[in-house]
Amino acid sequence: MNRELLLLSLLRRQEMHGYQINEFLNRDLAACTDLKKPTAYFLLNKMAAQGWVAQEETREGNRPPRRVYRLTPEGETAFQDLLRENLASHAPIYFDDDIGLMALDALPADEARALLQQRRAGLAAALTEAQAAPPHGGSLQWIIQHRIHHLSSELAWVDELLGKLGQVGR
Repeated sequence: MNRELLLLSLLRRQEMHGYQINEFLNRDLAACTDLKKPTAYFLLNKMAAQGWVAQEETREGNRPPRRVYRLTPEGETAFQDLLRENLASHAPIYFDDDIGLMALDALPADEARALLQQRRAGLAAALTEAQAAPPHGGSLQWIIQHRIHHLSSELAWVDELLGKLGQVGR
């Protein structure tokens, strides 16, 4: 339901056509969601069928018609319910890159350290990018701060692991 919450939240701010929604997701929320265009349209149609979203086809000049989506009163109720559920619950987080850590001792220590240094460089670059994000108004800033916090913690953890591996195989 998090993806529905995301779309309802965007439409709560203003009515939007699909291209605007996808542009906003790719430009401003790529760090916290990987919601793809076909999935967004599928969910918008599903929410329209549920009565949460109204859609209207519009046309500007010679441009092809496009659907404009807006939140309905039922959608506002659903948004409020989903928001409360999301904020009150904890969803477990799984790190796919932990699978490699499970077998880390299968590699020579020098190679393992070199590979983790590559991971560290990627984390440091992602952290620098997140820290360079322009300030956003309101709640969007919390997403940026959350990402920075996670990346900082992960970077510190990789540094700790590298320190421990540095003591092994010397």
